[in-house]
Amino acid sequence: MSETNSAVDVAAPHRYTAAMAADIEARWQDFWDAHGTYEAPNPTGDLAGDAELAARPKKFIMDMFPYPSGAGLHVGHPLGYIATDVFARHQRMTGHNVLHTLGFDAFGLPAEQYAVQTGTHPRASTEANMVNMKSQLRRLGLGHDKRRSFATIEAEYYKWTQWIFLQIFNSWYDTEADRARPIADLVAQFENGERPTPDGRDWSGLSAAERADVLGEYRLAYASDAPVNWSPGLGTVLANEEVTADGRSERGNFPVFKAKLRQWNMRITAYADRLLNDLDGLDWPEAIKLQQRNWIGRSEGARVDFPVDGAGDITVFTTRQDTLFGATYMVLAPEHELVERVIPAAWPEGTHPVWTGGHASPAEAVTAYRKQAAAKSDVERQAEAKDKTGVFTGAYATNPVSGEKVPVFIADYVLMGYGTGAIMAVPAHDARDFAFARAFELPMRCVVEPSDDRGTDTSTWDDAFASYDAKLVNSANEEISLDGLGVVDAKAKITEWLKAKGLGEGTVNFRLRDWLFSRQRYWGEPFPIVYDEDGIAHPLPESMLPLELPEVDDYSPRTFDPEDADTQPETPLSRNADWVNVTLDLGDGNGPKKYRRETNTMPNWAGSCWYELRYLDPNNDRKLVDPAIEQYWMGPREGQPTGGVDLYVGGAEHAVLHLLYARFWSKVLHDLGHISSAEPFHKLYNQGMIQAFVYRDSRGIAVPAAEVEERAGTFYHQGEKVSRVLGKMGKSLKNAVTPDEICAEYGADTLRLYEMAMGPLDVSRPWDTRAVVGQYRLLQRLWRNIVDEETGEVTVVDTEPGEDTLRALHKAIDGVGQDMAGMRFNTAIAKVTELNNHLTKVGGPLSRSVAERLVLLVAPLAPHIAEELWRRLGHTESVVHQDFPVADPAYVVDETVTCVVQVKGKVKARLEISPSISDEDLEALALADPAVVAALDGAGIRKVIVRAPKLVNIVPA
Repeated sequence: MSETNSAVDVAAPHRYTAAMAADIEARWQDFWDAHGTYEAPNPTGDLAGDAELAARPKKFIMDMFPYPSGAGLHVGHPLGYIATDVFARHQRMTGHNVLHTLGFDAFGLPAEQYAVQTGTHPRASTEANMVNMKSQLRRLGLGHDKRRSFATIEAEYYKWTQWIFLQIFNSWYDTEADRARPIADLVAQFENGERPTPDGRDWSGLSAAERADVLGEYRLAYASDAPVNWSPGLGTVLANEEVTADGRSERGNFPVFKAKLRQWNMRITAYADRLLNDLDGLDWPEAIKLQQRNWIGRSEGARVDFPVDGAGDITVFTTRQDTLFGATYMVLAPEHELVERVIPAAWPEGTHPVWTGGHASPAEAVTAYRKQAAAKSDVERQAEAKDKTGVFTGAYATNPVSGEKVPVFIADYVLMGYGTGAIMAVPAHDARDFAFARAFELPMRCVVEPSDDRGTDTSTWDDAFASYDAKLVNSANEEISLDGLGVVDAKAKITEWLKAKGLGEGTVNFRLRDWLFSRQRYWGEPFPIVYDEDGIAHPLPESMLPLELPEVDDYSPRTFDPEDADTQPETPLSRNADWVNVTLDLGDGNGPKKYRRETNTMPNWAGSCWYELRYLDPNNDRKLVDPAIEQYWMGPREGQPTGGVDLYVGGAEHAVLHLLYARFWSKVLHDLGHISSAEPFHKLYNQGMIQAFVYRDSRGIAVPAAEVEERAGTFYHQGEKVSRVLGKMGKSLKNAVTPDEICAEYGADTLRLYEMAMGPLDVSRPWDTRAVVGQYRLLQRLWRNIVDEETGEVTVVDTEPGEDTLRALHKAIDGVGQDMAGMRFNTAIAKVTELNNHLTKVGGPLSRSVAERLVLLVAPLAPHIAEELWRRLGHTESVVHQDFPVADPAYVVDETVTCVVQVKGKVKARLEISPSISDEDLEALALADPAVVAALDGAGIRKVIVRAPKLVNIVPA
């Protein structure tokens, strides 16, 4: 029998036990649901009602979307949910109108992979998982407004996801206005000649396909043939953010290759500056801001054009335009679109044998090398290996400052994901260029004077010399000289010269790439796009939304050998010909026509890009969100200039993916006038992780943690010695503890208290089931202080408490209130425990005023037992909306404090004094103290240092 079900439980029929906790918790959860206790009112347009709402501060509190996993929850999952619930409850008790709810991010790969394995429809498995998770979450007593909950797989929800996609598709970024505008405004500019077409023809003279191509260069959502991250093992393409540092898929750990495919993209790069600048106004952890800044990767430099005979210009972006005279060759990324245009039919006369890679022609060499490069991840291509690979294209470009012909190579250390996918190579001053030049016997020229003793003869160098604190040399032509200038001045001078000559200009580059938005999967939002017989994309009218997922016989995309890069996607939707090929009247005046639907689906990130808005107005079928409601909950206000959710809690692993995407969607919707908030989440808080010990046998295989025995510091499983390390908690590691287990053994309130008491919320901490009983005992003592365990009667009395109890009470009220507001729940629980222990020690029946305030202090943390005790104390209204206690300042301040008196730096006396004593009075008391008088022994006083009320330091003459 466990410690919680001891003989004492049997002897005391009204003792707080796990069985009693289960009964109390179930009853109050039913009560809260039946009475809509956590329902937060919205503005309705009623003047009186809205005025009453406006008089109360609002608080919109959110958790990051959970995914309804088939494994259900372990005790690590609810950490953030419990924390936001405690915070939300405290905010309600301090007068706030609190919106707190939880939905489900239910599209995605796990359900689809399960469907592939079992034949179960993804909707069926997902909905079953949601039922289980809702049950687990309800048992925790989370105070969610359930009217506002939803799942992204509901057609009523993804109708608006599709609608937002159409807003993005039908808009463009006006760089002069620095905001998105409707595409119709751009069309009007082309029509009236305000904006010229690319080839100068009148807009009316362009065909429908030509107009579509022109607009595609501007649209914020566009389809393009571009290098993408192709994962044959998953049968889908991936966004950059979904590829790990070692070039594999984040999900499944499959190899990822570069392939050229036609895919949908979001032009997030148009917002790069705003995404960067607006971070300053957000209350986010600095580490998360830094990750976003690094991902966006803003760098200032210059665009420089290198002419290639018969093929136009190769444009490079460089941050070291001052070294332009040192560029002795160029490198294109293997995927660069110019490669085919620059390669000649044969090798130029005199081509160095090393440059050809042993191939008979440039085309053959390029084809072979491209295949080799496609098999490498970006990380492998960027690795600082001394053995550089590449091949000569057979083309030469002209260095615009020296006039020299420089060979053009392709090499895998240059990526399309940065700059223009082309570099000017300055081997004397870049380590990778240096290694490549040595490998291919290319010339190098010193143009930045070394600060060491190597001299300027590069033939003697062992490595490159890179410095921003040096003078330029060998950098002059008939029109410009950089010799003798520092780097900063040289960059400015050459940039001005390039612009004047029409050879380049100063510019800003970003590491951020456009967001790849297509997935070759079934279980995702269908695109509201159809193609006509000419292949032109047309948006569906709003009246045709939602476009629902059709049924298919086979949910699996066509997957391939994970190592085979030369493959093409085949989507599940493409197999439903009746759905794909349709006749529609799009309302554009062209009548019914035959169209082909888009057979890719949106990525799983789409639904979580805007879900905070749906929480505000979840049943609106006429518009995305009512403007007055959005303004009330998320609009800009003092201290929140860009608006947004007041508190957003979740894991730091979403620093780039979800958070960057959601910020982008919010900015587009804001620009187009649909919402008032330019940022989705004003305050972000990253909770830590609950960890658990992982036990592994001699084979390295995890064994069930619950079956491990400890003997003198050594661990055994079924008699075999096992190792122990602290790690994640999870089913696969066989160390998961479910909240259901803890609730059954101790009750949900105990689980809530333990998770909040384990340590600071933002710090990871180890789970220890044996320690849970400490919080269980706290609740038992709390119950015992108010309820007679034999009779079940409330034992409080209507008398005033003693002064010691009043001081303990009001100090706890003051401290707990501050800790709750600061999300320091572990220290709040410590203060409640201290107060409860004081009351236990004092003994006797509690004063009603003390008991009631003690229950109110506990209510945010352990709401079920608080609700039960509040009702037993004679109240008919729920404790949820009661006022949080307010401390009396007179009792918070200690009646006396101890002041240390030092003579010659040594303590000679301790005085018990009023904390409000003046410096003059404290000095007089100290000098009159007998021990101080004896220590001075008649000596004069040179100085008295007073730091009231804690310290007096006397320096004798």
